[in-house]
Amino acid sequence: MYKFGPVQKKILVALLGGVALGLSSSPRQYYSRLSKIGKEWKKIDQSNLKRSIGRLAMEKLLEEKHFSDGSFKLVLTEQGKRQAKMLDLLGGSISFKNKKKWDGKWRIVAFDIPEKDRIFRDILRRHLREMKFYKLQNSVFLAPFQVEKIILELSRLYQAEKYVRVITAVSIDNERFLKNHFFGKNRKSS
Repeated sequence: MYKFGPVQKKILVALLGGVALGLSSSPRQYYSRLSKIGKEWKKIDQSNLKRSIGRLAMEKLLEEKHFSDGSFKLVLTEQGKRQAKMLDLLGGSISFKNKKKWDGKWRIVAFDIPEKDRIFRDILRRHLREMKFYKLQNSVFLAPFQVEKIILELSRLYQAEKYVRVITAVSIDNERFLKNHFFGKNRKSS
């Protein structure tokens, strides 16, 4: 993934939000998304906007579409959509809320990503740590949180589905230690 500044992130996610508006299934959902996009757009420092758009265009993440009346619009390229989805996904994945009551299942993420794709391997490890996964082995992480969809979407975005497995398990041999790690000695896990 490219390294973006805060303005570039806002531009990409705002433009992705425009795509999401077309996919809204109800007027309430449409106006909710529109409100969020508007708030984020207003926060962008106008002096950095032109420079940020230029950089994103240079990276071939967005294009300017010009019209005969002199107006134009910014459009995400396919690569831009992919990057924006990753930013949106990763931004949301780290701030998920743990349910108050554990469902009794462990989520295990195991991966064997080749050296040529080490960038994704490093990104995946970093996000698993940020999501409070416990490292069982170098490429095996565990958590009691329901995050299967996020991990699978991240793998899909990086086209690494064949290297990543998500396992939902009902027990593990060191469960007492893991419950203590995630829930503490005095907290109830279920």
